[in-house]
Amino acid sequence: MSSYYPVFLDLKKRRCVIIGGGSEAEKKVPYLLKCEAIITVISSKTTHKIKDWINQGAVSWKARDFSQGDLSEVFLAIDTSDEPSINQVVVREAAEERVLLNVVDVTPLCTFIAPAIVNRGDVTVAISTSGTSPALARKLRESLESSDILDYANLSQFLSKARKTVKELAMSVNPDQWQKYINETLLSLVANGHEQEAIEYLLNGLSEGTPPIEVNK
Repeated sequence: MSSYYPVFLDLKKRRCVIIGGGSEAEKKVPYLLKCEAIITVISSKTTHKIKDWINQGAVSWKARDFSQGDLSEVFLAIDTSDEPSINQVVVREAAEERVLLNVVDVTPLCTFIAPAIVNRGDVTVAISTSGTSPALARKLRESLESSDILDYANLSQFLSKARKTVKELAMSVNPDQWQKYINETLLSLVANGHEQEAIEYLLNGLSEGTPPIEVNK
């Protein structure tokens, strides 16, 4: 099996093509829409949901089978077709045009594979088994979705503000201190709306070993 380099792609305003208009294609559209990609579906038929997106103007549609030239100036392509003859044409053109390609359920033909994804607010956890077992990736995803550990994802906006404050104060912080004070106490303070107390608790913890920091109220 190949070893895959994990990466998150910025697809905003980039052209992305989905080959096929069935249920697998339908699953891919919401993620691409969330990334603000420019999406084109190439298929003679589509699901009702995909047609809704087309009618709303969120997705473009080429109502025919894939043909040579469809990947020109495309950044990323997802081939949901289960026909080997179409797959081979897509793979050849993707290589020629240097397009990132995922062929659903045919890992050897892919230049990237789609991970199982867990979303909580601004936090995304991607899970991959390098194509060895999609069932295991799904099991891990479902386990994470029901785990309390993802409650920490709710701190993302608060911690983004905290980082800005740390920079403004020109604090020199040991990275281990961040890990120490991203804890249940901080989580509880933020969850209960005590953001001022939370920032004081965090900043005093980050500056451990120096006089406590007073935050203007």
